[in-house]
Amino acid sequence: MKTYSLFIMGLLLIASSVNAQDNEFAPGGKPVLRIFSNYNTTITNGETGSAFELQRVYLGYEHNFSEYLSGKAVLDIGNPGAGKLQMTAYVKNAYLQYKNEKFVLSFGLISTTQFSVQESAWGNRYIAKSFQDEFGFNSSADLGISAAYQIFGNVSVDVIVSNGEGYKSIQADSTFRTGAGITVKPFKNLTARVYYDFSNKVNTQASVAGFLGYENEKFNIGAEYVVQLRPEFVADRTWSGASIYSKFNITDNFNVFGRYDMLTSNTVSGETTDWNIAGDGQWYIIGFEYSPVKGVKLAPNFKGWNPFDNSQSFVSTVILNLEVKF
Repeated sequence: MKTYSLFIMGLLLIASSVNAQDNEFAPGGKPVLRIFSNYNTTITNGETGSAFELQRVYLGYEHNFSEYLSGKAVLDIGNPGAGKLQMTAYVKNAYLQYKNEKFVLSFGLISTTQFSVQESAWGNRYIAKSFQDEFGFNSSADLGISAAYQIFGNVSVDVIVSNGEGYKSIQADSTFRTGAGITVKPFKNLTARVYYDFSNKVNTQASVAGFLGYENEKFNIGAEYVVQLRPEFVADRTWSGASIYSKFNITDNFNVFGRYDMLTSNTVSGETTDWNIAGDGQWYIIGFEYSPVKGVKLAPNFKGWNPFDNSQSFVSTVILNLEVKF
């Protein structure tokens, strides 16, 4: 807590310094609203089920106090997936941020950095979470502090210290999750990133992730790989996975996309099957996206889940995803 207090004091000093130098800046902000909805038909074991779903609503506000200092607060309203509750609200973001041309410092309930570059490269959060978010390698937001610095024009480094519990289960204890990453753009349109983090309890949980992506005006492709040792601090357990995704822009408002994921886990000594056999498998997504107007996206697509557990059946889902954003 002493460390956090020092960072808060530093942000306040930065804010006062910036305001003293920038008398012409006019403070202002804007609302944040994103809606994810869909209609889907799922087929498994010869049985079919259809449903309309409101998956998620992000509702909040972001405000620029000065040219360099801003704040953001966002509620995440979604289906908890259990019990009789239809929608549950969580605070997704609530932070203060200082940002200039080369340096960014964020404090509060912030977005984590383990898969932020990958999520941006995938670009279709309303259709599916990015790989590490989908399978639970880390939360997309957490209480903590992060900093990023652009060393050169094509090299940047970042560090983060977070609570490690995610934004849906914030608890105050002495266990933190510490991570660091480096992002390099060796050539135009090409991005490479390596990230490592760890957290200590009875055992040490550690994650290593790598990403390589290429993007131009017509086409993009990205590939990532992650391995996590002792997930949930359980000794002898390891799981890992890879994700490959691509998009081709046919026109300014129409594109086709595809994605392939694979998740595997190890077999613990004394066991006969992988410890996560019920969740291991392959995931396929293919579809197209159409944007009739700015802020609205429609994406008819097919999702297929091929479980590695032979007692489970292949799951097919035909779905129409909708995003509204302004």
